[in-house]
Amino acid sequence: MAAPITINTPITYADALPDAVDVIIIGGGVIGIFSALYLNRLGKRVLVCEKGRIAGEQSSRNWGWIRQHGRDAAEIPITAQAVKLWHEIDAEVGGACGVKTTGIAYLADNEKRMHKLLEWLDIAKEHDLDSYAMGAEHVDSMFSQPHEGKWIGGTCTPSDCVAEPWQAVPAVAKLAHQEGVLIRENCAVRDIQRQAGAVSGVVTEAGEVACNQVVLCGGAWSSVFARRLGIKLPQLTVEATVAQTQPLGAGIGHSFSDGEIAMRKRADGGYNIALADSHGIYLGPDSFRHALPFFPLLKTSWNELQIKGLSPKGFSDAWGLKRNWSADEITPFEQMRVMDPPSNDRRVARMQQRFTERFPQQVGLDILSSWSGMIDAMPDVVPVVDEVQQIPGFYLATGMSAHGFGIGPGYGRVIARMLSGLPAEHDLTRFRLSRFSDGSKIEVGPAL
Repeated sequence: MAAPITINTPITYADALPDAVDVIIIGGGVIGIFSALYLNRLGKRVLVCEKGRIAGEQSSRNWGWIRQHGRDAAEIPITAQAVKLWHEIDAEVGGACGVKTTGIAYLADNEKRMHKLLEWLDIAKEHDLDSYAMGAEHVDSMFSQPHEGKWIGGTCTPSDCVAEPWQAVPAVAKLAHQEGVLIRENCAVRDIQRQAGAVSGVVTEAGEVACNQVVLCGGAWSSVFARRLGIKLPQLTVEATVAQTQPLGAGIGHSFSDGEIAMRKRADGGYNIALADSHGIYLGPDSFRHALPFFPLLKTSWNELQIKGLSPKGFSDAWGLKRNWSADEITPFEQMRVMDPPSNDRRVARMQQRFTERFPQQVGLDILSSWSGMIDAMPDVVPVVDEVQQIPGFYLATGMSAHGFGIGPGYGRVIARMLSGLPAEHDLTRFRLSRFSDGSKIEVGPAL
């Protein structure tokens, strides 16, 4: 049975800490692992330090979409490259990632949503994507079984793909490790060491390692680490629940979202389902500290958020969480190795209801399991991928805003080239950290 990785998953990697490497990656999720793989292939000696388990948090808890459809214009070239890289890597690991080209569609049951979907096609056309509009009859042809979706149309990118997250990132980590990347789980980085202001190494819970470059790929934990270094990173976390069904003959080959429910067919014949219009917010200090930059996004999506109360003890934005520590102290990262929020039963029940409304012939839908994850979100729904100017040699690759799994290899390649001094293949201006401090207007990306 498919399932996310947790703290109960056995440790796979426990490499001895070297005296020195070229690059240390903080965080063993999809961004960190792909960055390590491509850095190693460019001749860098790389160590990945993961506080808990490889892919233990959002990298094994997401929908499993590899999506160009609906992306921000600045991300499309990177995510188009990521689609190609996913296919390449999946071939290298003998199909262990489970990459399949299924197409991803966004459906509409009203003219307002349909208009919004069609607007994005202008962006797709500028970037030569194979995206197209669908009428009601075309939507009907997506399903080989009867449905009651009442969809009037939609848009689709047929080259979009899916994969199995709980398989994919561990498979890529295994490949990177075989090629020489050092990986150590249960090994939190506590501090950055500096000489003349620039990175000279790290202090981990298991000892010190010298290096000239560090990449923070900490997902939901990045803002905690960055804040201690004096870096203002307006990142919040959003809780999302996913459920998996038993194998079904529902006749749904495409992955799709209609604004209320999202679905993906898994390799075992079942489906992952999720609510597309309902996410949870835990209230913590950062919720108030970063409220202003998030205001433009909240104006358009406030009705999709559910206040879940105070952030649970030990979570990345918990009240009372230690936000400053010395290098010889136990950190919050060691106290909460894997953030594992409880599944939201009410949302799972709503998923079942919405699924049954659309596919009434599927009587007695069984949910095999469900889980939640914490998404690292930015005010404009695009990440930060940039060197921190006040700490030469320290880089951020975080705030993936629910895009990280699909675009992971693309950003991994971006980071590898950035740290290796190679020319950028894409315009990265949109992803600079300074956009939150240089007076720029926050431009919220598509939230389709």
